[in-house]
Amino acid sequence: MKTVKLAAFKIALKSTLPIMTGFLFIGITYGIYMRQEGFNFLYPTFMAFIIYAGSLEFVIANLLIHSFDPLEVLLLTLIVNSRHLFYGISMLEKYNTADWRKYYLIFGMCDESFSINYATHVPKNIDRGWFMFYVTCLNHFYWVFAAMLGGILGGFINFKVNGLSFVMTALFIVLFLDQLLREKNHYSSFCGTLISAVFLLLLGKELFMPFSLLAITGIFFIKENRR
Repeated sequence: MKTVKLAAFKIALKSTLPIMTGFLFIGITYGIYMRQEGFNFLYPTFMAFIIYAGSLEFVIANLLIHSFDPLEVLLLTLIVNSRHLFYGISMLEKYNTADWRKYYLIFGMCDESFSINYATHVPKNIDRGWFMFYVTCLNHFYWVFAAMLGGILGGFINFKVNGLSFVMTALFIVLFLDQLLREKNHYSSFCGTLISAVFLLLLGKELFMPFSLLAITGIFFIKENRR
């Protein structure tokens, strides 16, 4: 069993190294941002561990310095992370084979862990359940460690650093452009961009995401059925 776990861990570590570099930068930025908003380093550390939703954590950090409305936070969380509903549906079969580990896999599924666990072709001699578990654990650890490190380092910065909350937006722009360059045809990217822009104009930034996701999913469902 130890050999099986070690082999799965090595593959997972290799697969998550690119994520580690990104998470270190963004997590440290998040920790510094929280510290500059007046919070002790323990806040970004425990928020990263418990919430574990990068973009949402930046949003909540801003909400915590104003009058706190639990209902607003609940609704905002559902809207911002509504994409995980679609991730979860895609992983039903894969996670169902992971026995007790599937509960942590469900909790720890972020964009990056979903991408790796869904798309990676694991060698036949590697236990996929342990591979997915270690991918999720490692990504979770990278994020929590980076947030804690940023929170500590933020205590040594005596000047205001503006624009830190934009780092998540910048990351998604880079990921989108990278995906765009890799595509053979740009139907999905243009479709997603156009639909999102239309719903953003119609519904505003608070509501456009879940409706955009539903519309995009419906279009591709119809397209695949016709094919």
